[in-house]
Amino acid sequence: MKVLVLNHDEVTELLTMRECIGVMEEVLAALARGEAYMPLRMVVTPPTAAGDVALMPSYRGGSRAAYGLKAVCFFPSNPERGLDSHQGAVLLFSAQTGELQAVMNASAITAIRTAAVSGVATKLLANEGPFDLAMLGAGVQARAHLESMSSVRKIDRVRVASKRRENAEQFASELQSKYPFPIEAVDTVQEAVRGARLIVTATTAERPILKREWIEKGSHLNVVGSSIPTTSEIDSRTLVESSLFVDRRESTMNEGGEYLAAVREGLIGPDHIKAEIGELLIGAHQGRTSPDEITLFKSLGLAVEDLASAQFLYDKAQRIGGFQWVNF
Repeated sequence: MKVLVLNHDEVTELLTMRECIGVMEEVLAALARGEAYMPLRMVVTPPTAAGDVALMPSYRGGSRAAYGLKAVCFFPSNPERGLDSHQGAVLLFSAQTGELQAVMNASAITAIRTAAVSGVATKLLANEGPFDLAMLGAGVQARAHLESMSSVRKIDRVRVASKRRENAEQFASELQSKYPFPIEAVDTVQEAVRGARLIVTATTAERPILKREWIEKGSHLNVVGSSIPTTSEIDSRTLVESSLFVDRRESTMNEGGEYLAAVREGLIGPDHIKAEIGELLIGAHQGRTSPDEITLFKSLGLAVEDLASAQFLYDKAQRIGGFQWVNF
């Protein structure tokens, strides 16, 4: 059995944002139809370690049957070393024999597919625009989300805020030549979101950095950075006063830090979740209901998204030819 091995640059070359948005629409719809299975991710967090490790298995049935497993480490201090905070591998297995088919760089897949899912949510939920985009965070996910947001909505300008002003300035400087709209580094979150009706939070913040009173009517938010139960990027009032959409209810109710904080405060219950994105795709639920409504997509990231990305990459690498195939 020959196993495909794709490094970071090869994943980025093969998995374009526009293609990945389509792949995510397909797999999220499949999930909503009950065609995929995955347990909650298992996270190992040693009390004295610098990071943690998560295991994310999944199965997809039907004509696209396959098994997948992402093993990924999360090290919050990695950006200070010039590294992505997510490090690991995505494994693809045959649904017929269980044989290993591919090993792929998880950092690249995670960055692209996470932003692509936010792109799907924005297509479904945001007003038509054009928009000012507030980008909170200036790391790997912020870069990927700038590409996804500009792929699905017309952007007038971008204001980016980061914990360190120099990171926001570097973000603007590095990316300005790639986009036709101005990208401006600003000092504060409040300054970034002022007048913006499209907001992305892609930070490592442990406590809320975004307040409801700064958010305009009719805005759409993609809340991405927090992926564990103990951290939150937005305040509870924002969650309570928004129409909440999620990638998966079970994940949100067990792992969504912002959701769990509002539940602990007695402000919301499970019925506050309007729908999963996949349910919107198959027409089972309605999305935005008025131009003034604030819509919020809480992203946690799903194992089936990694599986679908790996399948797409495997098929495309086979068609193109080349790359590294290893006897295993």
